[in-house]
Amino acid sequence: MTPGKIHRAALSDREALLFETGIKLGGIFHQYLGIPVSPRTAPGLARAIEDAVSLQPYVERVWVRIDPARGGRLGRGRFGYRYLTPEMLDVRVRLRDGPTRVDGRLAHRRDLRYPLMSIDRATSVRGPKPSRAVRSGRTAGRSVRRTGRSGG
Repeated sequence: MTPGKIHRAALSDREALLFETGIKLGGIFHQYLGIPVSPRTAPGLARAIEDAVSLQPYVERVWVRIDPARGGRLGRGRFGYRYLTPEMLDVRVRLRDGPTRVDGRLAHRRDLRYPLMSIDRATSVRGPKPSRAVRSGRTAGRSVRRTGRSGG
């Protein structure tokens, strides 16, 4: 390898999209844990996460559900707020690049006591390659990803 040159592995479109899916889920997990959340603010926080992730390349749809009832309290009185924990999150993303589509999920597994990121499906789809608008999670100025979210 020549110094200063980056070596890139030859990945199929499917493998690259699987990698991107993991990056999106890992980013959500590591960027937002610890942020204060309540039943009143959970829906807005879920929308903010969805809006931010939907801007990224290849994202066709993103769904975020936050259940603040699954978290513990900190402190007492006015200091007794909850912060976002892995147990509260249920996230689904759909990425698409041409005919390749990948559905991934981040959800806390009680049996493992661990927030598991997984690939639900990786398929080839028919139809035209999505435009930039579809890749960003938007069509005709309307959000296409606001399903399955709750504020607890």
